[in-house]
Amino acid sequence: MAETLSIVIPAYNEERTIHRILDKVKAVELIQGIQKELIITNDCSKDDTEGAIRRYMDANPELNIRYLKHEVNKGKGAALHTGIQHASGNYIIIQDADLEYDPQEYNILLRPILDGYANVVYGSRFMGGRPHRILFFWHSIGNKFLTFVSNMFTNLNLTDMETCYKLFQAETLKGLDLKEKRFGFEPEVTAKISRIPDVRIYEVGISYYGRSYAEGKKIGWRDGVRAIYCIIKYNVWAR
Repeated sequence: MAETLSIVIPAYNEERTIHRILDKVKAVELIQGIQKELIITNDCSKDDTEGAIRRYMDANPELNIRYLKHEVNKGKGAALHTGIQHASGNYIIIQDADLEYDPQEYNILLRPILDGYANVVYGSRFMGGRPHRILFFWHSIGNKFLTFVSNMFTNLNLTDMETCYKLFQAETLKGLDLKEKRFGFEPEVTAKISRIPDVRIYEVGISYYGRSYAEGKKIGWRDGVRAIYCIIKYNVWAR
């Protein structure tokens, strides 16, 4: 029986782009005959994200899409929790609903797991020779600083803790008790993954097509402050 990759997509106010990222996911052919399960959680969008998703589902009935929604806005982390809870695949990857990451690179992340080397694979925007859009100096410095601080506590040598693209063996991710409702998901999951006995974490280089704030980028400096708090909370206070 073919294995399945669950692609967990949190969506908030992505009416204009959700169909484009779903087209990209649809176009991916996964290695070793792995099938795709798309799980979309609409985090109480204020635009017509729901209508856009439902129209896409009606136009593509052959795709295995599960649509979930929150009746109140809970945050990206909460949308991920909902999606992870409903994922039924052997593997789980996080996919933002914007166009910053390329689904064609799923196979790059899958390979270390399928070859028996890894339980978890992070896609790094800061390694390898793939294309990266040039945008914000302080944003990149902030990402590297957060990764540095996280590494100090986890004793990992990641280059991109804040990356969206994290691929997990399903049992590894589902075994975690995740709490963060908003953008603290990344440091929390990294801290808790790092403490799993004998866990094998790999990192591969990926491309990055970043959005400007005018194009819909949502994360800001307050989320960076929260990330520092979460690094300390989940590596020191919550051990």
